[in-house]
Amino acid sequence: MKRTKFLTQAAMIAAIYVVMVEVFKPFAYGMVQVRIAEALTVLPFFTAAAIPGLTIGVIVSNIIGPYGMIDIVFGSLATFMAAYLSYRMPKKALVPLPPVLVNAVIIGAMLYFIFLGTPDEMPLLPIMGWVGLGQIVACYGLGYPLMNILEKYKDKIFR
Repeated sequence: MKRTKFLTQAAMIAAIYVVMVEVFKPFAYGMVQVRIAEALTVLPFFTAAAIPGLTIGVIVSNIIGPYGMIDIVFGSLATFMAAYLSYRMPKKALVPLPPVLVNAVIIGAMLYFIFLGTPDEMPLLPIMGWVGLGQIVACYGLGYPLMNILEKYKDKIFR
């Protein structure tokens, strides 16, 4: 029963993540991005099932997305790391921080590599800054309020 609940929660989180990326696709990719679905990165605060759920959601989203295998590999790796670190955060206010920092560095570096030698090329640190800023909007601006709302209903949603 417990394993079924874990798998069901992970699958639902993955599905919701993919739908959110697709619905808000114009904002989800690029050097300047606010991936609205990243608001869900606060879910490890409530359940460990969010770790595989978010990771699978990112894998599926990046399979559909424009950057190919590099994004599938590094995007999902960044998400897995950030979700695990969020799960381990000792204070609620710190839960959204790992997705901000991990994605700023890993996705920023990935985008730098993708756009290197193209007309859209930009220095590494500004790209990391733009990715980090987008993550702050998604994780703290949207995710933290979501976490406060879900906390009121956690016994009903995540039991």
